[in-house]
This record gives sequence, C-alpha cells and structure tokens, in this order.
Amino acid sequence: MSLDNKFKKFQRLNPNPIGGDETAAELIEKTFLAYNAGRLREGCKLFAKKMLAKNGLVGVSITGALTPAGLGKSALIPLMKAGFIDWIVSTGANLYHDLHYGLGMKLYRGSPHLDDVVLRKKQIIRIYDILFDYDVLLDTDAFICQLIKSEEFQRTMGTDEFHYLLGRYVNRVEKKLGLSATSLVSAAYECGIPVFTSSPGDSSIGMNVAAMALKGNKLRWAVSRDVNQTAGIVYDAKIHKRTSSVLILGGGSPKNFMLQTEPQIQEVMGLKEKGHDYFLQFTDARPDTGGLSGATPAEAVSWGKIDPDTLPDCVVCYTDSTIALPLIASYALAKVKPRKHKRLFDQRDKLLKQISRAFKHWDGTTQGNGLIPWESL
Repeated sequence: MSLDNKFKKFQRLNPNPIGGDETAAELIEKTFLAYNAGRLREGCKLFAKKMLAKNGLVGVSITGALTPAGLGKSALIPLMKAGFIDWIVSTGANLYHDLHYGLGMKLYRGSPHLDDVVLRKKQIIRIYDILFDYDVLLDTDAFICQLIKSEEFQRTMGTDEFHYLLGRYVNRVEKKLGLSATSLVSAAYECGIPVFTSSPGDSSIGMNVAAMALKGNKLRWAVSRDVNQTAGIVYDAKIHKRTSSVLILGGGSPKNFMLQTEPQIQEVMGLKEKGHDYFLQFTDARPDTGGLSGATPAEAVSWGKIDPDTLPDCVVCYTDSTIALPLIASYALAKVKPRKHKRLFDQRDKLLKQISRAFKHWDGTTQGNGLIPWESL
C-alpha cells in the first residue's frame, strides 16, 4: 500500500505561514489543525455545516460569568439576531448581570490581582478581572423588585415567561436610553427566543423574588412547566424531522437541564426518540473527577441524551468559553446566512399541548422489569 493511500482519509499538516491579514474564519480553518485548536475547528464546522443546516433546532446552555465579561453583547446577541440560537438555558447569575448592560450601567476591565479588602472599602465589586460599583447591584435589585410588584407578575409562571416579560421591560429601558442590542434578555424578547433557568432560586434574581415573597408578592416559578416545556421544544423538532443540537458553554445545571429533555421524552414519558443529534461543548472540566457534569457525549448516549448514530459528529473542546465563543460566533456569522427566527416563545402553549397529547396515553406503570413490589406499598 502506498503512503498516499494509507493517509487518504486525513488532511496533511502543512499550513501556510500566518500573514496577519487573515479573518477569524480563515485563521480557524487554516491553522487550527491539532490538539484543542483542532477540536475548536471541528466544533466551528459542526456548528456551521450541520447544527445550523436545514433549519435545525439549536439550544445553547450558558454557565460561567460570561455576560458580565460582555460576551452576551459581543457574541451571543449577534448569534441570536442571526437566528442561530433557538432556545437558551442559563444560570440566573448570567441573566442578572446581563441586566446591567440593558439598564445602561457601567462595568470596567480590571485585574485579578487587586486587593479585595481595599475594593470592599471602596464598594467596588470584582468578578475576576471585571469591576463595577456596588450601586450597580443595588440599582439592579431595585429594578427587579419594582418590576415584579406589577400586576402581571402576581402569578405562577415558567422561567421562560418571566424572562420574556423581564426582557420586554429591559427593551423599553434600552430604547429610552438610546441603547441598541446590549441585553440578552431584551434580544430574546425581540427574537421570541425562550430563556430558561434550571435553578431559578440560585441567583440575585431569585433572591429578589424570594425577598418580595415575604411581603406578599405572588410571583412563583412553575418548575414542572419548564421541564415539560423544554421537552416539548425538542419533541416538536424531532417529530417534524428537524435535527436537535446543543451548544454547551461550560457545564453545570444548565447543561443537564438542556440534555435531560431527551430522557424526559424517552424514559419518563415513554415516547419513541433517539436523542439529540449534535453535541458541541466548550469546557475545562474533566470526566474522571466528576466535574464534566457526568456526561461526555459517549456517556450521554447511554442515557439516551445523544443519538448514537451521530456520536462521531459530537465534539468536546477543552478550552475556555470566553476564548471559544467569540471565535465560533465570528466563524458562523461569516459562513452561514442568517436564518428566520423560529419564535418558539410564541408557540409555547401549542408545544406544551402537543407533547401532553402524545404522553396522555401512558398509564404511569413502570417501563422497566417490574422490580418494585408496588402492590405491597
């Protein structure tokens, strides 16, 4: 066998020298050839060529302090505006700090080596190398508290509905201040993108809602609706023969909340499905310590979260999301034409009813081997 035939399936490592005038997309394609740069290149191509193809469904999970670093404004909002993100699961903290931008507040580039005792005395808050005044927290809290006093918030609702209403008011503030495309929740409101929080009490938004409940505020989270609503989003895509993809920034609870939609459909509801089609994650966690949220793509196959037929296309890139996200955003925006917004929030009731009808025929009995002696309980 000739040397060429041995390696005919593989690209030769023979890059041209960097000239300094390459676009981000050209740099990724021509020089990101091995190690985690190679995985990032694979991830960019997966996102642009397969996840976004044929109007496929794309969900994004967000962990780590990305919005205070400006990545909501610089990377996520352009992807949302282009129709490249259809639904989101985020930590509440990312959505809380996102509000600072939409409310016209100022954050600053600092240093991770400052004296935090001195910063405390000066009432300066530090998130690694991001700095802002303590009043930013107080004024954001005041905005949330005043907002949820209004009549339309005096009820139980899903976190997607809460964030939609929140985004509507932030959008009004942006317009009043002359701001454009600064807040993720505002952009989600404009684009009809549902935004969920898997742990709504675990953030300053949840803290404010909890405090106001002590004063009689009736806002409550419909967590069960969130679980079924997200499953309904994925189920709708799959029964209409569209792919379902997940882009995971970090890991944690939002990652699992997004991936568990498939076990909810298959394991709990007993509906026929095979798993998400494409999986792309940027993380610095390791699976052997339990820090990778218990789910590499291969592991996720065993849970039914990922379709085994598309496992070779799944990519995990071990790098910082703050590095990867701007690069993949630039690559996708350069390579793919904008897509029409699916406006899934506008369809939330229809999607929930659809999966409810599919599930209603299940009688609630175990789908396993009947090992639990129910009759004796």
